Amino acid sequence: MKIILLQIGKTTENYLLEGINKYTKRINHYSNFEIITINPGKTNSQNNIQQIKKQDSDLLISKIENNDFVVLLDEQGKELSSVNFAAYLENHLLKSTKRLVFVIGGAYGFSDELYKRADYTLSLSKLTFSHQMVRLFFVEQIYRAFTIIKGESYHHS
Repeated sequence: MKIILLQIGKTTENYLLEGINKYTKRINHYSNFEIITINPGKTNSQNNIQQIKKQDSDLLISKIENNDFVVLLDEQGKELSSVNFAAYLENHLLKSTKRLVFVIGGAYGFSDELYKRADYTLSLSKLTFSHQMVRLFFVEQIYRAFTIIKGESYHHS
C-alpha cells in the first residue's frame, strides 16, 4: 500500500521540517510513504473564502486518482485514539488498499466537492493547530500506528 500525505502550501519552519523528515524516513521502513505539496491557488483582494476553498480543493482533486481511498484531515471529522488509528491503518493494509491519501487543506478548509469525494474524514483533535504543525503531528501518528501494528515499544499504553 502506498500512503500519501497531500497538502496545500510548503512547510517553512526548519524545526518542523526536521521532524517531518525524521518520521517520513521511519515510516518508509514500513510502507511506501510520500508527501505531495501543492502550491496554493493565487489569491487577491477579489477572492472570497469560497473561491479560495474551491481553488485549493480543485488543485488537491487533480492529484487524487479514481481508485484512491481519500481521508480528509478536518476538525469536524471522527476522532480516533492512536490505537484505533493503528487498527484503521491496519484494516487498509489487510484490504489491500492501493493508495491511501490523507489530505490537509488550505487555511479555509475544503470545498463541498472535495468533501463529496472523500471516503472518510478524520480529526486529530478538537484543538486548532497551524497547518504546518499538523503535518508533523500527523506523520508522527502514522509512524506510531505502524509501531503499534508491529508490536514495537514506541507506543506505551
